[in-house]
This record gives sequence, structure tokens and C-alpha cells, in this order.
Amino acid sequence: MTSPRSSVAARAVRSYRVLVQEVAKFGTVGALAFVLDTVLYNVLVFGIPGLLGAPMDDSPLWGKVIATSVATVFSWLGNRLWTFRRRRSQPVAHEFALFVAFNAVGLGIALACLGFSRYVLGLDSQLADNISGNGIGLVLGTVFRFWAYRTFVFRGEIPPVPDPREAGQGVAASGR
Repeated sequence: MTSPRSSVAARAVRSYRVLVQEVAKFGTVGALAFVLDTVLYNVLVFGIPGLLGAPMDDSPLWGKVIATSVATVFSWLGNRLWTFRRRRSQPVAHEFALFVAFNAVGLGIALACLGFSRYVLGLDSQLADNISGNGIGLVLGTVFRFWAYRTFVFRGEIPPVPDPREAGQGVAASGR
């Protein structure tokens, strides 16, 4: 028979494992979305040397909005179908609306960093843009997004996974 203390400890260990798995999956989806966002931003604002001009070289903030919007849809699909698949509890449209709203806040964080670097500090090189918008802004926005997704978007309770050791004890205790 398990004591209440060991049952609480077992639940805490399982909760910690779920958190670690979610962070790892969130990080993987986020890394792929980051690559998509960064590549698309750089193509839009700086072009591809020798192949494509920069269609948005005079609109870096709009370039960031477009790149982040594409990456947001990718990220929602990845997080919905993989990272938090067992936490889905809301209608798809409501979940997507919340996801987009929290990504808008995350985008605002990245835009604030990019805008500060460009228009306050006067740094307009490709390196400066990538450090401010895709580095500092991304890190700050990512911490906010993970918290918001887990707290508000994918907030369903994870169904408990029975511990095989506990199931065996129940059978032994009942004499079956």
C-alpha cells in the first residue's frame, strides 16, 4: 500500500516529467518557427544576394509582422498537434484566437526590441536587426508565450497516466 506522502511524490515526479516534455517539445517547435521567422524576415528585408532583391527593405517592421505571422501559424499547428496535444480543451477557433492574441503580445515584444534598436539607437544593420528582433525580442517573447500557452490556451488537465506499479499493488491487495 502506498502512503499519502509517496502518492504526492509520485504525482510531483509525473508532473515534473510532463513539464520537461512540454518544454522540450515547445523548444523544438519554437526552434523551427524561429528558423522560419528569421529566414523569411531576412529574405523580405535584405533579399537573397544575387537571386532576389529585398521587397521590404524600407519596411522592416512590416517585414517582421509578415514573417512572424507565418511562423505563428506554423507554431500553433506544432504546439496544438504535438506539444500540448493532451491539454486541448477548448474549441479550435477559440484556441486559435487566444494563440494569435498571445503571439501578438510576443510580436509586440520583438517589435519593441527591433524598433528600439533601429529608431532609438540608430542601429540598422542586418546583424543589429537579428540581435534585437530575433535574439533579445525572441527570448523575452518566448518566455511569455510558454507561460501564456500553458496557462490560457492549452489549459486542459492532462489525463492521469496510471503507474503500473500502483495498478499491480491494487490487484495484489484485492487478492485477484
